[in-house]
Amino acid sequence: MTSSATNTNSPAIALTIAGSEATGGAGAQADLKTFQELGVFGIVNLTCIVSFDPKDNWNHRFVPVDQQVIADQLEATTAAYGPASGAPKVLDTVKIGMLGSPATISTVAQALTDTTFKNVVLDPVLICKGQEPGHALDTDTALKESILPLATFVTPNHFESESLSGMEIKDVEDLKEAARKIHAISGAAVLAKGGVRLGGSDAVDVFFDGTTLEVLSAPKVGEVAVSGAGCSLAAAVAAELAKGATPLEAARTAKAFVTEGIKNRVTSGAPFTALWQGGAAK
Repeated sequence: MTSSATNTNSPAIALTIAGSEATGGAGAQADLKTFQELGVFGIVNLTCIVSFDPKDNWNHRFVPVDQQVIADQLEATTAAYGPASGAPKVLDTVKIGMLGSPATISTVAQALTDTTFKNVVLDPVLICKGQEPGHALDTDTALKESILPLATFVTPNHFESESLSGMEIKDVEDLKEAARKIHAISGAAVLAKGGVRLGGSDAVDVFFDGTTLEVLSAPKVGEVAVSGAGCSLAAAVAAELAKGATPLEAARTAKAFVTEGIKNRVTSGAPFTALWQGGAAK
């Protein structure tokens, strides 16, 4: 067995703080598969357990992880791989997925403040299907106030881009303006996703980091969103940043990775399909 002190070929490391999604298409499961496919050692700290309910229109059944358990996971991870760990490759990249409650957001925000991460990739999950509306609003507000300011890269979908920018997005020009506004309020690089929700034959996303604006497009694969696409995109960005890519390089690679995953998506008995992270290697 090779000791960590002599292992000079250690892979880059990335952490995802996210929820478990029982069908395997999204959430922490998608993040870990994405990390693995892109050659990054993946770690997950779970925030909640989500299982779709086939008896209730496939709404989410949401069970939060106890706050102390979340804090314990973060403590163990940073002790093992953080700046003071002595590990040959230091954990400096974290992807934030579904947090699900103001309490969890507070716990995670404290951990992000206590540990210096070079890259904080936020997939701003602003609503959980099936959540009580008041609780969802409180969670959204807490996320915007406590986590968004800590992010270095944000990957909002069409709905989230409208919510964060405060504007309606009807076309690519609107998406560009929304990306600029989200950067202005967060200071983060932004990959605003139009996806299949904008008209036209291409799935279009917009990258903006305060200096460079680039439209990333690929032919649409169907007209319906695929489960796990958003999670995998943000995880791919995190993986590439962990390996040393620039934000724009990471966005381009992530876009191509997700496009191939959608082309090779997985069908099941559920009324949705799931991205396959192995699609790019097929």
